[in-house]
Amino acid sequence: MSLNKKQVIFTRTVGVWLGKVDKKGIEVILAEVYRPPAMAKIYAEQGKGIVNSVHTKKLAFDAFIYLNGTVTWNAEDYLEIGELWKSLHPLARWGGDFKGRDAVHFSFEHNGVK
Repeated sequence: MSLNKKQVIFTRTVGVWLGKVDKKGIEVILAEVYRPPAMAKIYAEQGKGIVNSVHTKKLAFDAFIYLNGTVTWNAEDYLEIGELWKSLHPLARWGGDFKGRDAVHFSFEHNGVK
């Protein structure tokens, strides 16, 4: 599958996911839908990501749950929407499953990168 076709499917899947999350009454704030390669390099140097991040391929986003008037960083709060994301497509990956747990990260795997 070409990268562009995968990006189309990813974008459609994000829309479906947002609709389902909204129906559950969960409020989210999207961020880092695209990360320029130069920023990915800076983050990697700071230990906050990897140079070949799927954010640079427009195949990832970060989503923050807005709960009780503030953004929550509690990983357990993200479990439901992480599982929902993974259920929508075989390429869907959730950062809460990663070794370095990144519960706000939602992506499509591309060339072995999540």
